Amino acid sequence: VLLLIISGLFSNSAIAAPPPEVAAVHIMTDALLALKESKAQGKSSVEDVELLIVERLLPNLDMTESTKQVLKTHWNELKPQQQLILKSYLAVSLVNNYSAILAAYDDLDGIKITANPKVKRKDNKAIVKLNIYINGDQKPVVVSLKMMLSNDWHIYDVVFSGVSLVKNYQASFSSQIKRKGIEGLMAKASKKLRKHTSENCPVCIAMNFKKSMLAKQ
Repeated sequence: VLLLIISGLFSNSAIAAPPPEVAAVHIMTDALLALKESKAQGKSSVEDVELLIVERLLPNLDMTESTKQVLKTHWNELKPQQQLILKSYLAVSLVNNYSAILAAYDDLDGIKITANPKVKRKDNKAIVKLNIYINGDQKPVVVSLKMMLSNDWHIYDVVFSGVSLVKNYQASFSSQIKRKGIEGLMAKASKKLRKHTSENCPVCIAMNFKKSMLAKQ
């Protein structure tokens, strides 16, 4: 019986998720160090950075929660196939935006990331504010990560310079729906995904999205 209790304690501690601030620092440090290594190897094109984001950052994003937050009540009105299309469309858009921004960083010699100990936490959600210091700059880049705990902590929104990515896309999607309905948004998303799936699309592969799905809406 004692052995079973001890075994249970060890197994529970092994699967326990770290605090959100620890997870946040780990996710961002891993991604930026991978970017630094990639650039040192001469892999600094937008396509190289896009692949890196897909491999190192996308697995730590909760795209389902992000898309739910963006679509609000419209999410539950959609068929599972339509939900996957819009989730993939959002993922492609996010990766495109960030690969262009990160590809512009030429000098990443020194990277230091610290988390504000004052973490806002409620139930399985948390908001972690990170200070990112690059190359010894005394003024950090401040980023807030909104995170959700399932088995591990995953990011569902990023707030940079006071701008929330989710709210940004929320406004864009809402405007499209008001003008052309949910069908108009689906058409726009499908058009973009058709273009991406006709090329090499690491994001589509990671999201298990196939071009054939566009015909099954």
